[in-house]
Amino acid sequence: MKFELNEEQLQIQEMVRSLARKSFAPGAARTDGESIYPAENMRQLADLGLLGMLFPAAYGGSEAGAMGYNIALREVAGGCASTAVGMAVTNMVGETIWKFGNEEQRKRFLPGLASESIGPGAFALTEPSAGSDAGGMRTFAVEDGDRYILNGSKSFITNGGRAGVTIVLALTQKEPRKISAFLVEPGTTGFSAGKPENKLGLKGSDTVSLSFDECGIPKRNMLGAPGEGFRIAMSALDGGRIGIASQAIGIANAALETATAYAKDRKQFGQPIAEFQAIQWMLADSATELDAAQLLVYRAACLKDQGKPYTRESSMAKLFASEAGNRVCHKAVQVLGGYGYVSEYPVERHLRDVRVTTIYEGTSEVQRIVLSRSMLR
Repeated sequence: MKFELNEEQLQIQEMVRSLARKSFAPGAARTDGESIYPAENMRQLADLGLLGMLFPAAYGGSEAGAMGYNIALREVAGGCASTAVGMAVTNMVGETIWKFGNEEQRKRFLPGLASESIGPGAFALTEPSAGSDAGGMRTFAVEDGDRYILNGSKSFITNGGRAGVTIVLALTQKEPRKISAFLVEPGTTGFSAGKPENKLGLKGSDTVSLSFDECGIPKRNMLGAPGEGFRIAMSALDGGRIGIASQAIGIANAALETATAYAKDRKQFGQPIAEFQAIQWMLADSATELDAAQLLVYRAACLKDQGKPYTRESSMAKLFASEAGNRVCHKAVQVLGGYGYVSEYPVERHLRDVRVTTIYEGTSEVQRIVLSRSMLR
């Protein structure tokens, strides 16, 4: 398995890195400080084909594959993590509709997601009483003629208040339990979004609760077959976990770049602090961890592009990269000392933004369960 980037992937990396550093990074502090949704950033991503990277050009996508997509996502995260989250979920929703949707659904939703003409995508699995335990799901859909009546609520839904389409997972049978997936459009009677959550980090990301009160969903909006929702969700999460790993690496790379530059410039005891072994070792350890994390991401993405199983590899990548990213951002703050604790430098924001990568799309503890089960089977 070779991890050298091909010419197309190198072009994606160069293009997106330039965009993220020149257009996204300068406004990231304001996006965070004022909790501004990065609408202009999302429009720029759409213009460059970066919101439909995982489905074919026939539906408005750019067919970049998992490798190209994760390279792009990493670079966006290094410029503005809130933008990266919106990008990641939109791509995940688009890929899921392409994989499990029928031709009418693909034509109806995918071009609008790629161009952002209908808005971003949202994926609604988590509930107030069902996070890691999807078996605790209570949102229920009852068949009623040519539609399903949906009742329940979802929580912590990225893009939930702005989405042009939301994939909603709901029970359609209690015994034995069966979960189905639905494509819910804005303006549907009985469907509403709560106020944005006040979060530790990713403050520009739109994160809301969703409510469904006698919400009528046409049968044509069921994604996949009845009872196929759990398989759809697990497929989406497998790919999404590689994306979370890439986000963590991108955020941590940005923190490490700042810490490295600071260490060379900051002087104490008559010399740059980069001359002190304690600082050198923090930088060296950080660079090593991020390189190792990147190789895990490349392995999982390569397997996905080859159509091979990658559940175990995506879980490893997500677990290691998210925890490494947190350690790297922590060290970056330490290198800057007092300046790392104030908003004059971006490392305090990077530390806050990276924290959630060990939580969403399956906590680190859940990843360890997935991995240990695969080892012990």
